[in-house]
Amino acid sequence: MKALHDVGIRSEYAYAAGMGSIGLAFLSWDLSPVKSDDSKAQSDRWGIFVGHWAPTFMSVGLALAQYEQTLENKKK
Repeated sequence: MKALHDVGIRSEYAYAAGMGSIGLAFLSWDLSPVKSDDSKAQSDRWGIFVGHWAPTFMSVGLALAQYEQTLENKKK
């Protein structure tokens, strides 16, 4: 988490990326062409794949928030 924090990534950014990935999952699923069963299945798989990013980003956000809190406590 130190390396992510040192390059400027904050917990708020990770949370925003998590929420964005949820929106992107719905958007990619909704905007995929539904011309045949194969394209529908592909859009479902793509939406699920992108949807799996959200918990990862949220977990990184939690870890960064804890790291940021640790830094704040050390300053006191």
